[in-house]
Amino acid sequence: MLVAGCVRSDGQPAAAPQPTDPALVQTSSGTLRGVVAPDHRLFADVPYAAPPVGPLRFADPQPPAPWQGVRDATAFGPRCMQSLGGDLELGRQTAEDCLSLNVWTPARQTSQPRAVMVWIHGGAFVNGSGRIYDAHRLASRGDIVVVTLNYRLGALGFLAHPALGPPGQVGNYGLADQQAALRWVRDNIAAFGGDPDRVTVAGESAGGMSVCDHLVAPGSRGLFSAAIIQSGPCQAQATLPVGQERSLAYAADTGCADPAAAAQCLRSLPADKLREPVWLYGIGDDQLSGPVTGSAALPVDPVRVIGGPDAQRVPVLIGTTRDEFTLFVGMQYLRDGVRYGPQDYPRLLTGAFGPNARAVEERYPLSAYPDVPLAYSAAVTDGVFSCLGDRMARAIRDEPVYFYEFDDRGAPAPEPLKTLPFPVGASHSLELRYLFDVGPALPLDPAQQKLADQMIDYWASFVKTASPNTDGQPRWDAFGDGNRVMSLQPDGSRMSGDFRAVHQCDFWDSLA
Repeated sequence: MLVAGCVRSDGQPAAAPQPTDPALVQTSSGTLRGVVAPDHRLFADVPYAAPPVGPLRFADPQPPAPWQGVRDATAFGPRCMQSLGGDLELGRQTAEDCLSLNVWTPARQTSQPRAVMVWIHGGAFVNGSGRIYDAHRLASRGDIVVVTLNYRLGALGFLAHPALGPPGQVGNYGLADQQAALRWVRDNIAAFGGDPDRVTVAGESAGGMSVCDHLVAPGSRGLFSAAIIQSGPCQAQATLPVGQERSLAYAADTGCADPAAAAQCLRSLPADKLREPVWLYGIGDDQLSGPVTGSAALPVDPVRVIGGPDAQRVPVLIGTTRDEFTLFVGMQYLRDGVRYGPQDYPRLLTGAFGPNARAVEERYPLSAYPDVPLAYSAAVTDGVFSCLGDRMARAIRDEPVYFYEFDDRGAPAPEPLKTLPFPVGASHSLELRYLFDVGPALPLDPAQQKLADQMIDYWASFVKTASPNTDGQPRWDAFGDGNRVMSLQPDGSRMSGDFRAVHQCDFWDSLA
């Protein structure tokens, strides 16, 4: 039963009264009916912005339209348009009208608002969705509210064609979507039992890069109070001139070569014509789309200013996996049939490290590794992920920083990766199933399940208190206390002091 709204004594509208039925929630746009399970509640496919179609294609997101009656929020909405390459669902359940989010809460309602984690998915800014991340364990065991979201991907999210807006204000539409979702959380999460003053923005891979951007983006200020960066190669972002140049070429390839008519042409194309990404940055043979720096939305490179006055000062939990890049080499092997021989090693290093390739090859000689894939993966893991995370953690001052390395080299991996002629180890993204239920189902053994529970406890404690430390788990020291790293392992997690030596960070710092 709903009760009519009222006006506060100061003349402002009072917060909308909440339904007594736990399956119903009143938001600023209307009433939702979600799912009430024994250990959690889920409200799915909640619009946080208007459909980005027609004149709103390649534009900043606008508020969603209100609805009458009760909106069904029991099933996930479509994923944003994305490349068919690497998409296990081959484009099914995708649409341009995709700007929705999902809210997971514990089943038990309480008068005390719970801390909130807003999760931004990865996928090189070209794949993925919020629906992939079943957060019921994180919400129920962690006793927090979790929000997962969609944002525009690929060309629809990041095309930086100069005809699409005023100078310097093009591209970054997907980043603006994330900001709109954070504003929605600020304005609505109390209705779900969340605390709008305790919001942690978190993400992995491209989602981790997004968190780096939110730490320095003017439009993100004040929208969160803490940050979690998982495996984010935050330096892998194009500058505005590069983004514009590649976007011009992309538009020409779609038949919109005339700069004077390009904006109308691009907005008139069928969405399927824009499904393939605009590639803006490369790490070796791997390509990303994504935000452009030096723009109005992202004036500065986050890696260069993350510890300075241009960055938000909030507690940060940051980390990497022990063998980040084996996943990417393995996917090239499986998807493209790539087979690397010794003759390919110098070329691969040149593609990843440019003029520093010779120095990298001397530091990572092929003779020290069983094969080219593992040598190449070790160099990119250290140079692009591990030691970048270390440098960023060192740069952040005045707020606590907690650094981890996920080091379960027997972590379950999708079946195709098990056919590779080299081990993927603790590769990129494999820590995610320890926090979320992500398909396909790959069971954890008892020791790994214990590690998963431990990680949920750490992550949830950080969301609630800005410290991962919680009763019953090994103590996690702040990074500044000797610059030690929490090594997350199924045989017992512990603080480690050899992260920089293992990943040769003195060498990589000399090249930075």
